[in-house]
Amino acid sequence: MTEPIPTPVSEESRAELFPLLPLRDIVIFPAMVTPLFVGRARSIQALEAAMEKDKTVFLATQRDPKVDEPEAGDIFDVGTLGQVIQMLKLPDGTVKVLVEGRQRGRIAAFVNRDECFFVEIDLLDDPVGATPELEALIRSVNELFETYVNLSKKIPPEMVASLAGVNDPGRLADMVAAQLNVRINDKQEILSLVAPKERLETLLGLIEREVEILQIEKKIRSRVKSQMERSQKEYYLNEQMRAIQKELGEKDEFKQEIRELEEKIRKRKMSKEATDKAAGELRKLKMMSPMSAEATVVRNYIEWLVSLPWKKGTRDDIDLERAEAILEADHYGLEKVKERILEYLAVQALVKKIKGPILCLVGPPGVGKTSLGRSIAKSMGRKFVRMSLGGVRDEAEIRGHRRTYIGAMPGKIIQGLRKSGVRNPVFLLDEIDKMSTDFRGDPSSALLEVLDPEQNSTFGDHFLDIDYDLSSVLFVATANTLFSIPRPLQDRMEVIRIEGYTEEEKLHIAKRYLLIKQLEAHGLSADEVHFADTGYLEIIRLYTREAGVRSLEREIATICRKIARELVKSKEKRKRFQIGASQVRKFLGVPRYSYGLKEEADSIGLCTGLAWTEVGGELLTIETTVLPGNGKMTVTGKLGEVMRESSQAALSYIRSRWETLGLEKDFYHKLDIHIHVPEGAIPKDGPSAGITMATALASALTRRPVDRNLAMTGEITLRGRVLPIGGLKEKLLAAKRAGITKVLIPKENEKNLEDVPPSILRSLEVLPVAHMDEVLEAALLGTALAPVLHNPEELVPGQDETVRH
Repeated sequence: MTEPIPTPVSEESRAELFPLLPLRDIVIFPAMVTPLFVGRARSIQALEAAMEKDKTVFLATQRDPKVDEPEAGDIFDVGTLGQVIQMLKLPDGTVKVLVEGRQRGRIAAFVNRDECFFVEIDLLDDPVGATPELEALIRSVNELFETYVNLSKKIPPEMVASLAGVNDPGRLADMVAAQLNVRINDKQEILSLVAPKERLETLLGLIEREVEILQIEKKIRSRVKSQMERSQKEYYLNEQMRAIQKELGEKDEFKQEIRELEEKIRKRKMSKEATDKAAGELRKLKMMSPMSAEATVVRNYIEWLVSLPWKKGTRDDIDLERAEAILEADHYGLEKVKERILEYLAVQALVKKIKGPILCLVGPPGVGKTSLGRSIAKSMGRKFVRMSLGGVRDEAEIRGHRRTYIGAMPGKIIQGLRKSGVRNPVFLLDEIDKMSTDFRGDPSSALLEVLDPEQNSTFGDHFLDIDYDLSSVLFVATANTLFSIPRPLQDRMEVIRIEGYTEEEKLHIAKRYLLIKQLEAHGLSADEVHFADTGYLEIIRLYTREAGVRSLEREIATICRKIARELVKSKEKRKRFQIGASQVRKFLGVPRYSYGLKEEADSIGLCTGLAWTEVGGELLTIETTVLPGNGKMTVTGKLGEVMRESSQAALSYIRSRWETLGLEKDFYHKLDIHIHVPEGAIPKDGPSAGITMATALASALTRRPVDRNLAMTGEITLRGRVLPIGGLKEKLLAAKRAGITKVLIPKENEKNLEDVPPSILRSLEVLPVAHMDEVLEAALLGTALAPVLHNPEELVPGQDETVRH
């Protein structure tokens, strides 16, 4: 219930007025002498006004102590009429005043003068009279207050004795309330109550609550004290045990450990900074108790310092022929990577020390990126360390934890070097594109210093707190894509792309590595199992679809398991298995995939394109049909934005060549065009289908068939220019596999033919084209099979539009 705010009155109609002193965070009761420090200008003016008259001032508490200039509504209306006993001005401008509360009063009206507030008050008298109920309340308050004093320890015990002689219930309530450590609102509530009975009952409830809180605090203090006493007792007993062991002549293990650490620091060839740091920490350790937690942290830190390879390293085995033989024996293909490693070894042979390169092998899963790191270490004669970064999201995994708590450790870089025992291993950072970021930091940013040849000679680990030289380490990173690697991190690495294996490369890998490995793993021999090339190709084409060879190895393992079962079941030791295409289907069941084949006949409106996927090249057939209509074009097949825009560009180019192609100028307004890319459930997108769409459109509109032996790839501009594409090797391989004999590629991609194996180029006629006119001339056969589309109503949907040769 809110209290009414007294209304201001004019000075002509006022009764006796008293200056008002607003109080913060304190409630003054009658018969209470209290020192106050007053600093506000209006409050000092109120005290001076009281001193000029009869030293009487009205003391009332603010509702909000943060208000500097209180108004009438900011002050409780019940306060205490008091008298100034002593007033002293201090040098800093504040006033120290000693006031004594005399009697309760309620503000009846406010008079706001320039210097301060004056108030008209109604004095509140305590009812006089004693009843048995009041006597019982007095006794209860005295007993409970004595318990409160014993628990609190902040109130002198003499206070209880002084209250024992107070028989006035109202005065007793005021004196006890003034001593309680309760909220201002609770004290104000007691001050506002006039009847002694109500005052004592409210006070009794407050004291009971405070006593309960103090009892809980006492229990907590006792529990904490007992725990401390127990730990001190254990420490004392441990020290006694150590002293007894020393008197009995047993060796002091801690001193022995100190001597061992001193010996390691002396013998270990560390940098000067590390030696000084270790010696300083050892001096601290000598002055610590061996059982303390800090001693454990210091001991662990020194152990890490002396166990790191500061000077020890392996000597590179610079033999280019041997290194080349090792790389060729372990991996088929991957010519660029092998060439880069051999270049590094050649430079190392001429220069005694060069900064280690940071190589980043980027390619699909299963192409041998991780195993290539082991081969690099083997060819150089170095130790190999692998660190997986998949799922790492804490910066401390790279830079280490700070030595502020038990369990702190260096980062994975320093841990790997300690594990290798040398300062110049081949350090593989696996799956660098799988790192993530959260509130614990950005590990990719922490790697910037590790992978920067200009900075990693002074790599700072948070745990070591000293510089460590990483310039001799050969870092090799692996990633599936560069998309998720931050640009600054990419800039520190030399990116080498591994785009996947061709069918021919997979065939050689299966023969030279995979079959031998699986025969050994399944207890079989080469005399018992022989794979024909047709068997390998059957698995590669119909049972796997990947850029690498992991699935191929799994399928070979499946066949080996089934053969092992048959051998055990038949109990024939000399049985021999010849694995061809039919045997593969027998062991592996129904083919899981299919690969594109060329069309059986030259068709109108049907053109074969070439597409790149993560698992290799594929044929991309594009169908176009024209229908009577009003110029609407439909594109279907779950195409992305890039391919939809390519179809619009292709149509605009055809419309710009209407006269050359023998079409009417406004043919577009009489026809509806539908472009469809089969396998509509598979998302398709990319900038390489433009010329294929344009050729299919030109064929459908001019009624000229497209050569079924021809495939093409390239993007088109509105002016008919053919733009370059990527993945040329994989696309040409798909064309060869499908039986295509002629392939059109952009003129700018002619230079990329150097990367294509000669075995593919021997079976294909590759024609570089620079303009769409060259594409149509090479792709469209003969002349139009029907009159040029001057009369679109003659078109019959679904008619046979193929020409068989």
